[in-house]
Amino acid sequence: MAKARIGLQLFLENLIGSRNVYFQPPPSFQLKYPCIIYNLSDINNTHANNNVYVREKMYTLTVVDADPDSVVSEKVSKLPMCSFDRFYTADNLNYFVYTIFY
Repeated sequence: MAKARIGLQLFLENLIGSRNVYFQPPPSFQLKYPCIIYNLSDINNTHANNNVYVREKMYTLTVVDADPDSVVSEKVSKLPMCSFDRFYTADNLNYFVYTIFY
């Protein structure tokens, strides 16, 4: 059974030692850097006996940091069931995008 989203929130806050973890923040919200922004991107259901047997939620995690050698990104990259997707820069910030099943 998939863990609740709030469990992921608390796990990420503990991982980076900060409350700068945001779930789908509105565009007008003032972020504090470095931070992690995450959102639900997919749900994989495994069926057995005409029922959902296993449900895995996939999230997109974006680490935003002014430092191109981000310590937060390094920590996220070492998580189980996590894979690097892409990197880009915008507004003098570095964006590290990952996908994770949780």
